[in-house]
Amino acid sequence: MEMIKFEQRDHVGIVTIDRPKALNALNSQVLDELNEVFDSIDLNTVRAVVLTGSGEKSFVAGADIGEMSNLSVEEGEAFGKKGNDVFRKIELFPIPVIAAVNGFALGGGCELSMSCDIRICSDNAVFGQPEVGLGITPGFGGTQRLARLIGPGKAKEMIYSAKNIKADEAYRVGLVNNVYPQAELMDEALKLAGKIASNAPIAVRACKEAINEGLQVDMDKAIVVEEKLFGKCFKTEDQIEGMKAFLEKRKVEGFKNK
Repeated sequence: MEMIKFEQRDHVGIVTIDRPKALNALNSQVLDELNEVFDSIDLNTVRAVVLTGSGEKSFVAGADIGEMSNLSVEEGEAFGKKGNDVFRKIELFPIPVIAAVNGFALGGGCELSMSCDIRICSDNAVFGQPEVGLGITPGFGGTQRLARLIGPGKAKEMIYSAKNIKADEAYRVGLVNNVYPQAELMDEALKLAGKIASNAPIAVRACKEAINEGLQVDMDKAIVVEEKLFGKCFKTEDQIEGMKAFLEKRKVEGFKNK
């Protein structure tokens, strides 16, 4: 892969979009390589993923306008589907994905961050959906995820006006969980990912599935989703060890993902 880097540290995978001269903008090749790298992650050894961009200016500054400028209606729809398919894969990826937003997260970059489970950002981060200023709508899920994350009123304001928001406002409206100085962002992302990875992996994956599925249905159906996933955890080796360690007043020696 030319534009995506992957590194594994213990049980944490780090995916870096590496196209700094273009501020990590998303073109077809980046999307294809993102799809490929997530397909290649070993779920037996990786328990959490950090997704970030190279450099200190930009997470992802948007989709590649040069590639999009001459698309036909059919090609535009196909390009939207390509991005949506990859972002949906990340959203439904079995293990948690943390977006470490290290600068601009505009258009497709904001949409990519929203497909992750958790977003943290540097203090120079800027979020926005500027597409209407280019004569298009958001095409990689922005109209759907932004409204679900920060509410329809604020999402409509941002999307209709093409208004960008800085890190402090992104935190205030709930788009990001935390804001850190640029130099501390990756350390904090890895610390959070390590904390997640230290817990029982089967249980963490079940929690992600329960939240994602439960949000799509009413509460009566959602609690049934949870009950079934809760039940499946029992008699796993990790459940037996976790509860045994608690009763014996000791720390778990290490969950086995079994």
